[in-house]
Amino acid sequence: MKHLLDRPIWSALETRHRVFAQGDNLARRYPSSIVPFAATAADDTESLRALGKLVPPDESVIMLQADAIALPPGLAAISTAPGVQMVAEAPLQTVSDQRVQRLTQDDAAEMLALVSLTKPGPFTLGALSLGDFWGVKVEGRLVAMAGERMKQPGYTELSGVCSHPEFRGGGLGRLLSLFVANQIMARGEIPYLHAYASNTAAVALYETIGFRLRSMINVAVVQRAG
Repeated sequence: MKHLLDRPIWSALETRHRVFAQGDNLARRYPSSIVPFAATAADDTESLRALGKLVPPDESVIMLQADAIALPPGLAAISTAPGVQMVAEAPLQTVSDQRVQRLTQDDAAEMLALVSLTKPGPFTLGALSLGDFWGVKVEGRLVAMAGERMKQPGYTELSGVCSHPEFRGGGLGRLLSLFVANQIMARGEIPYLHAYASNTAAVALYETIGFRLRSMINVAVVQRAG
């Protein structure tokens, strides 16, 4: 039996993020102004054909799923990588730090600059519409952040965890990961996250926090062929 998180993009766009969905009951994607994610309901010919219609010539999309990624004629993966999907189901260490503050649209440009520098994953100025983000500022400058991205019934993804290089090693990533995960748990939901399997330092950090491996995940950046 398939798990809700085996195709997290699809299950989010089918449920709690349906308001953002472009496409139909065969293939869906988020608007490129929010996050470049796309998925199919299954790997049959009709679903893959529907996916092809959602990728314009001048864009690429990211697919993320436990199943091997299948593509229709006309689309090609320009990069692939193995990833991990981790969940935290047991209570986590609680943290309290007055430096942690909720980020708003007023912080969006600074958030984008931090993400552009640290590259934790796809992020746009529209990402704040997906869920709450929290950060730490030093002398008024945003130096670390973490937030929420995809949402399914009973689950919310922890995402966008990053720290400015000048402040790495100070525990801010751990602090914000725990803070956001506890915010998710306080709503009665299970936090989960994705990381590249090659990012062993991040995976080890999340394990010490209390996340465990749920599934390996295939990641592909896809665009029109030719």
